[in-house]
Amino acid sequence: MTWEQRKLGSIADRVTEKNTSLAESESFTNSAEFGIISQREFFDHDITNKENIGNYYIVRPDDFVYNPRISVTAPVGPINRNKLGRNGVMSPLYTVFRPHDVSNTYLEYFFKTSRWYAFMQFNGDSGARSDRFSIGTDLFYEMPIPVPSFNEQDKIGRFFANLSDLITLHQREIKVQKRIKLWRII
Repeated sequence: MTWEQRKLGSIADRVTEKNTSLAESESFTNSAEFGIISQREFFDHDITNKENIGNYYIVRPDDFVYNPRISVTAPVGPINRNKLGRNGVMSPLYTVFRPHDVSNTYLEYFFKTSRWYAFMQFNGDSGARSDRFSIGTDLFYEMPIPVPSFNEQDKIGRFFANLSDLITLHQREIKVQKRIKLWRII
């Protein structure tokens, strides 16, 4: 079956729901290395407080977040999925979107590739701050996404999720082996 080229805006809705009622109190951040994580875990404390999160976006489970912060591992900024299983809030400096008509797992692993970098680099820039990438919101949602049938999306997503789990398992095993060797030396 052929793959379609779809615009991000045709498979995802921009999240603009603000935390005006202060119903959510946990602030999230989007790290290139760790994905979406609680600020308490990432920074060892909250950067925000109840008084300054009313303008923040509410992020729900499986929402995706684009962080314009440039790093070595994310040259145009990372896009990650909220896999924490709970709501939180995200600074309005981030772009939050909610996919539909596409596998979340497939989309998650697409954004772990560099396939979308060329679009971003052609249409945006690092602007005045060299640590931030800048692209207009409307243009961001024009990003082309290759979309196979839902059945293929599911298979691709499960393949990469299983591969990721296997890599994690082997990394843990290596750490255990190193600890065992260290204890033998001591």
